[in-house]
Amino acid sequence: MLDRLRRGISRAIFRFPALLSRLGVVDRRKGEEAFDLAVPVMVTGSMRTVLRIADFFMVSLALGPAAVAGLELGFQYYFVPFGLALALSSGTISVVSRAIGADRRAVADLALKQSVWLSILLSVPITVLTWWYAPAMIDVLTDDPAVIGYGATYLRIVMVGVGFRFFGLVSSRALAGAGDTRTPMYVRSVSVPTNVVLNALLIFGLGPFPRLGVAGAAIGTVVANALAASLFGAVLLSGRFPVRLRVGGTQLDAPIAREVVRVGTPVGGMRLAQSFGRFPFLFVLSVLGTEVVAAYAIGRRVILLAIMPAWGYSTAASTLVGQSLGAGDEEEADDYGWQTLRIALATQLLVAAAVFLLAGVIATAFGAGNVELTATFVRVFALGIAGFSVARTLQGGLRGAGDTRWPFYGTAIGNYLVRLPVAALALPAGFVVTTAGVSLSPGLGLGLPAVFASILGDYYARGAVNWVRFRSGRWKAVARRANTGD
Repeated sequence: MLDRLRRGISRAIFRFPALLSRLGVVDRRKGEEAFDLAVPVMVTGSMRTVLRIADFFMVSLALGPAAVAGLELGFQYYFVPFGLALALSSGTISVVSRAIGADRRAVADLALKQSVWLSILLSVPITVLTWWYAPAMIDVLTDDPAVIGYGATYLRIVMVGVGFRFFGLVSSRALAGAGDTRTPMYVRSVSVPTNVVLNALLIFGLGPFPRLGVAGAAIGTVVANALAASLFGAVLLSGRFPVRLRVGGTQLDAPIAREVVRVGTPVGGMRLAQSFGRFPFLFVLSVLGTEVVAAYAIGRRVILLAIMPAWGYSTAASTLVGQSLGAGDEEEADDYGWQTLRIALATQLLVAAAVFLLAGVIATAFGAGNVELTATFVRVFALGIAGFSVARTLQGGLRGAGDTRWPFYGTAIGNYLVRLPVAALALPAGFVVTTAGVSLSPGLGLGLPAVFASILGDYYARGAVNWVRFRSGRWKAVARRANTGD
């Protein structure tokens, strides 16, 4: 009975592109290809996001708003190496997808190996530095001793698993570049539930396990990342998948490594710009109160789940555009980009409407300190989903072509020319921050409306930049130069 129900739901879901085709929204074949590639990524990303939501939900129930705020501040630092891992994996998926499209599987395998070595080079120093400086890092963002304690505890432990996180993400994107988005989903279907169970046991101290609070959340994440890395290692060493990690043979191929770095560097800049831009933004929220930080943290976690389709379609766009370019068909690559954006928007607008309408129910379920404020943050994020969907999906198409500079420009504009200046207007009138006697910008006392406007402005600015770049078609020349080695 349950199995028939599951199959029925699955068939109904996969009819979605056909329905959109009948409505004239997408080309059926290309819509189905994009959807088939995107769904496993959506599921994988949703599992990871559900885990983060579960962390915040459990910590909120066990310890209250100060712990939620500490978790949020600590997690922002975790986003820095996560952003670097995304950058590296963007280079990986770009090179692998083009190599597969050109039927050069040995190049795809070597690109994976270069990414693994780069992962080790980046992750080890990050783990060491964070272990020593975690309390000082949190202290920069808040003067609440309880928040500092919670945040430093979480950050110090969770960074131990950064190397595993790098390897897992690089492996996942390499498989996606080869057209396999299901295997990463299967790996996460094991590691994510393990993480949730461990977190519950260690946060609350269930059964024989000690009650560790935020430390338990961090330990569960490290163990789950190690498990995922082990499973990906077994997959890629087996030789039974479209891309393989070869232990022997050539260890360093400078041209391939340079191409991975070339594609990934603007993405790294984009992710770092985004991550570092969050710190002053969180400082503004901290000035407005710990409850504001906690409400923002919960709202953001909820919306990260809602925007998982955009992440899935972004990966699909990278794969389809990259493989078409590798096969020498630029017109097909262009059409795949726009068709993927169409189905992405159709999906995300439905999700946005549901989240907006259910915001109050969602906030109540979290037992948030300020339910109405949390619901308002959820609604604001929901209004920005369309902008994020355009930005993320077309970023994927540009990434497939190896053109990653313009998404970086979009992120920089959204963060530093829109979000931060507008958010600064929320600070109390006459408020001045000083560092070594140097006065920084005062606010105008606009409060939360300025914060909400800054979030929406950021999303739509990024979407506009990526849309203009993809529409220009100049990314095709970038792909041509990369393919010819010029």
